[in-house]
Amino acid sequence: MTRRRTPRNSVIRLTTGHAARTMNHPFARREPVLALDFGATSVLVTTSGPVTAEDLEFARQLAREAHRFARSVERSFYGLPDGKGMAA
Repeated sequence: MTRRRTPRNSVIRLTTGHAARTMNHPFARREPVLALDFGATSVLVTTSGPVTAEDLEFARQLAREAHRFARSVERSFYGLPDGKGMAA
């Protein structure tokens, strides 16, 4: 990941659980939407218009980091060592 260019103004923490789910909404004639649902809160990720190269790069970064997150959760759940400290 690259270093942030602007400081954070705020942080929103959404935790997973029984009500958390994700869904991709591909549309034939408009931009796709990724929905992240956390019970009563939903986050929708989409582009601001026709898809650009920057949108594609962001989508690839998102997929890569989501995969890394999933692997970290698996390590914690199964107690596998990750080489960076103690597993849960």
